[in-house]
Formats: sequence, structure tokens, C-alpha cells
Amino acid sequence: MSAAAPAAKPESGEYADYYEKYVALVPDGNVVETLGRQIYETLALLGNVDEERAGRSYEPGKWSIKEVVGHIVDGERVFAYRALRFARGDQTPLPGFDQETFSRHVDFNARTLPDILEEFAEVRRATVGLLRSLTEEAWVRRGVASDNEVSVRALAYIIAGHEAHHVRILRERYLSEG
Repeated sequence: MSAAAPAAKPESGEYADYYEKYVALVPDGNVVETLGRQIYETLALLGNVDEERAGRSYEPGKWSIKEVVGHIVDGERVFAYRALRFARGDQTPLPGFDQETFSRHVDFNARTLPDILEEFAEVRRATVGLLRSLTEEAWVRRGVASDNEVSVRALAYIIAGHEAHHVRILRERYLSEG
């Protein structure tokens, strides 16, 4: 039988300092419910963005909307994989990932925004399913990723906060213009 997601945010010792900016963006409460809610909020925010706008960046050298959403998906896959490994008791240290390397080897702009949004929703549903299945013991298990100890609970908050961070950037820099 699975336990409910932890209501309390992870403590600072459960993740590398770098991730505090993401964890801080997640509201108090059930993080799995937050992750589920984000699917609909992000789809509503971006669902009517036209293809021309979705392929543009707000300034040279920055990612387009499509690339930002693709990055969210890539990051979530990596963080969810870490959560799976650690929740299942695997103590093998996991390497970091370089978002710039990832972005150089994918062409999100060649795809439609609806296609990328559907991938986002599918990946998020899989993440929510994984996290819903966890026992109380699994939530507090830890492992090492990118040379830093991290708990499964912290990874769930990092996933939610990483999306919140990028959605805020999308709102402020891509969607606020006329």
C-alpha cells in the first residue's frame, strides 16, 4: 500500500544548495497534487501560443518556448529516474547531466508546440504515477546524484520547482509582450 506524499518540504540537507531556488517555488501541501495541477496550468498557459511565437526566443542566444518546454521534459525525465533509483534502494551514485549538451543534440523547434506539450503531459503523468506509488520509507530514501546527496522527497520538489521556475520565465519574458 502506498503512503500519501509528504506534506512537509524537504530540509536543506536533503538536496544541493543549488536547488533551493526550485524547492522554494513549490507551495506547501501535497507535492504530488502540485505536480498533477501543473500539467493543466502549463497546458492552459501555452495551449494557444501560435507556432511562430513558440519558435522564437525573447533575445538572441536564449531558448524558444518550444526549447524551454523540451528542457522541462528532459529535466523531469532525469530527476524522475533518480527518484526511481533511490526509491528502490539503489545506492549507485548517478552522474550529473549537462542541459547545454542536451539542447545541442535535439531540435525542439522542428516539432510542433502541441506535440511537445503532449510529451510534457505524458512524462508528468508518469512521474505522478511513480510518486503516488511510493511508500513512506521510499520518500525519505537518499542517493547521490551529481556528487550530492538527495532524497526522493527533494527530487519531487525539484521537479515541481524546476517547472515553476521556467513557467515564470515564460510568463515574464515570452508571454507578457504584446
